[in-house]
Amino acid sequence: MRTLLIKNGRVIDPSQDLDSVQDLLIVNGRIQDVGTIETPQDVDQLIDAEGLIVCPGLIDCHVAFREPGFEEDETIASGASAALAGGFTTVATLPDTLPVVDSRASAEFVVRQSDRAAKCRVVPLGAVTKGHAGEELAEIGQLIDGGAVAFSDGKRPISNPEIMRRALQYTSIWGRAILNHAQVPELVHGGMMHEGFQSTVLGLRGMPAAAEEIMVRRDIALAETTGGRVHLMSISSKRSIEEIRQAISREIKVSADVSPHHLLLTDECLADYDTNCKVDPPIRTEEHRQALIEGLQDGTISCISSDHQPLSEEKKSLELDHAPFGIAGLETVLPLCVKALITPGYLDWSKLISKLTVGPAELLGLASGTLKPGSPADVTLFHPEEAWSIDTSQFQSKSHNNPFDGMSVQGRVKYTIVAGEILFTGNS
Repeated sequence: MRTLLIKNGRVIDPSQDLDSVQDLLIVNGRIQDVGTIETPQDVDQLIDAEGLIVCPGLIDCHVAFREPGFEEDETIASGASAALAGGFTTVATLPDTLPVVDSRASAEFVVRQSDRAAKCRVVPLGAVTKGHAGEELAEIGQLIDGGAVAFSDGKRPISNPEIMRRALQYTSIWGRAILNHAQVPELVHGGMMHEGFQSTVLGLRGMPAAAEEIMVRRDIALAETTGGRVHLMSISSKRSIEEIRQAISREIKVSADVSPHHLLLTDECLADYDTNCKVDPPIRTEEHRQALIEGLQDGTISCISSDHQPLSEEKKSLELDHAPFGIAGLETVLPLCVKALITPGYLDWSKLISKLTVGPAELLGLASGTLKPGSPADVTLFHPEEAWSIDTSQFQSKSHNNPFDGMSVQGRVKYTIVAGEILFTGNS
């Protein structure tokens, strides 16, 4: 038997309402016990976690790893390394690769590449439509057989309501969710930032909040009609939050996530035309930012996702109107959440960790996200107060497109453990 004992850490497990200084014993890749544990004489590894928070391994419900097709931005191996550095033990990859993950073989490719990398757990999201064309449903059952845990067309909204209705009907047979990029494509075509005062001042074409809100209302109506589960990715609008809150109160199967950059920044960040701040959905105004925080506080938003969109320097160094959307964010989620949510007192540690563990685990139907005895020993240890500066040149990701380079932050990952194996050790 292989044993790992973590001593004297502040164990926070929202799935068990646990928050106290305890020990954690791992045996053969599974959680054995949580409590006051005497150190066995034959323990293989011992971690003194005094001053550290010990929690279930973090889970990201949607990331882009680009392989196959765009390996210059990211590969499954490099993305998995970035995930470990960010404290993530499981990530779900978007299917917007080349070819698209719309068949059993393409889903199995992601699983095999994850196994070869032997880093964090990488699980595929299957495409909703063949080739992401939005015209014909992909083979949902075959994708599930290949390892797909949920379904999405990535950053392409499922704009045809009949396709979305049928997709919700099919996926509900297997109890799987559809993760949709809530946006009316025609309303944002050519847009570069939030439509409002700042876009007018900067002379940039805007992307109105209504484009998101209309699609949110449609998806809620279709989820109610079909009984299917819809998850709205990277929500950014105040009205969207209000619609989702009301839908949840009516017990419609709808959920949502938010990304750290939408919690920290406003559309003023584009005043110097920094392409690293060009994201989709766009960063909006202070009113919208505060609404997102309120949605996290009252449980309307169940997950926080990095919305990791790695892009090579050659692509992001173009002029703003030509540069693609996206931030490489896996390695900065924890400190940015501390800055946006913990330090101002909006969330406590248990609520924040729940958005990074329990919420995404429930969405994707995973057995992880908990430290209950018998569960997989995926564990993250971090120092909640350690101060450091973000240095994108040190990223494990192949891409460094992140607007927070040089920012002073607090909260640093010290150990990332997958199936009882220490796969990442952070620097002091």
